[in-house]
Amino acid sequence: MAALPPFSLVDGGGQTRDFPSGRHALLCFLKEDCPTCALSLPLLEAAQAAFGTEVDVWAIGQDAAGNARLVERGLATPLLDDSRLAVSFAYDLDTVPTIILADPTGEEIERVVGFGREDWQRLYARLIGLSLSPAPVVDWAAYPESRPGCGSKSVEPGIAERLAAEAEGSPLRARRVEIGEADDVFEFMFDQGLTDGLPVVPPTPERVLRMLAGTKRHAQEVVATVPPNYGPATVEKVAINAVMAGCRPEYLPVVIAALEAVCSERFNMHGVLATTHFPTPVLIVNGPIRHRLGMNMRMNVLGQGNRANATIGRAVQLVVRNVGGGRPGEVDRAALGQPGKYTFCFPEFEERSNWEPLHVERGFRPEDSTVTAFAGCSPTPIVDQLSRTARSLATSYGLCLATASHPKQYNHGEIVVVVPPEHVDTFARDGWTKDQVRQRIQEVTARPVRELLRDDECAEGIPAASAARLGLDTPLAKFRDRAAITLVVAGGEAGKFGAYLAGWVSGPTGSMMTTVKIEE
Repeated sequence: MAALPPFSLVDGGGQTRDFPSGRHALLCFLKEDCPTCALSLPLLEAAQAAFGTEVDVWAIGQDAAGNARLVERGLATPLLDDSRLAVSFAYDLDTVPTIILADPTGEEIERVVGFGREDWQRLYARLIGLSLSPAPVVDWAAYPESRPGCGSKSVEPGIAERLAAEAEGSPLRARRVEIGEADDVFEFMFDQGLTDGLPVVPPTPERVLRMLAGTKRHAQEVVATVPPNYGPATVEKVAINAVMAGCRPEYLPVVIAALEAVCSERFNMHGVLATTHFPTPVLIVNGPIRHRLGMNMRMNVLGQGNRANATIGRAVQLVVRNVGGGRPGEVDRAALGQPGKYTFCFPEFEERSNWEPLHVERGFRPEDSTVTAFAGCSPTPIVDQLSRTARSLATSYGLCLATASHPKQYNHGEIVVVVPPEHVDTFARDGWTKDQVRQRIQEVTARPVRELLRDDECAEGIPAASAARLGLDTPLAKFRDRAAITLVVAGGEAGKFGAYLAGWVSGPTGSMMTTVKIEE
């Protein structure tokens, strides 16, 4: 026998009934619109009439309106209101009717699910033995041998999640905010400053609990301390913001890994926020998870239209805002900003390239799923529809990249170049590796220091003191290290249009690209 959860429920007459009560109890969970419950009710009424002086015989109704209709029809058995379904959930019901016989201490003796004629006859025999009362007169031939029950309201979609969120032992610990019935929940979220300027999905307990099912990590585990205020982001808080962003539960591991990346010292999220420059976390997803989540890596890859691409990046931005305090006009000091500060996430089209994918270049296995965070700016086009050789195309790339940020700003750090399938095919036909493309970019962008000097016509460029140290005729490549040029394949299979995402200050004083394995 197992101990049943105690409860206190109010019956149709307003009396509170406590279980256990010190007497044997026959509890029948039901709902008024269930035909099998209706079939069982006369037998429950007969049990109440025969054994009610010695045994608590109670109906426990799951629907307030249905309970009222049963009382109006003259149900004699005490009908307890479980319309909140907390007791039904605690008793782990899948089906009604469920009839439970319990001893005076609340230990379960027997449980019957649905309708079974022999089950009721056995229950009557037990009750006769417990109460020493005579058996009620029942025309058993009028009852079928068995009949399946109906689904318990406590397992209906949406309700089950709410009950789990409200139950004792729920993993949810975040403060709950109640709003008035007449209040518009979407306007409330705006008023509280919890949005990125677009409407968000209200993070109800049941939605958050459903989101948490997307990860095996404990809800109260701290994923990261989030700049600029270094608020601790638990898995639960990440899930709340993922709900708000519109994520599905299976996206949550990617959001968690992305937060681990952007909140690392290496990435320097505080600096990315505080600069007046343009950067935002650009998230690049690699590995098998791209397909499982249905991410778009093809046509319009950097644009709108794909839920996973859009909401994963948005969830990270909302956590930075709502947990870390990174809000525009406060610590976020971007002079102009950019659309990517809403969301910027895309996967690499690994299958469309003869090159190693980004995560393999960065030391992971092909079968690993990863997210790489890069402090990047908006896409700038690279248009070359005429090159038919790898050298010509790489030269075009170099000429475009030479103007990144400013034609006279050199010694750049990290940059991401998005290579479309038609361009990668051109490189592949000539057998060019990524390093060959990078080397050609460095050669094409190289300029003598004298051409990069600051002057009266343009104040941008290399100061005279630095030029003297370098030597005026010394050729200087755009990027301080060719390894800083990251090539990622993505986009539609028709269209010879690439793009580059300029970076922010690279190195220990700025931000460095960071890759984290996604733990599913």
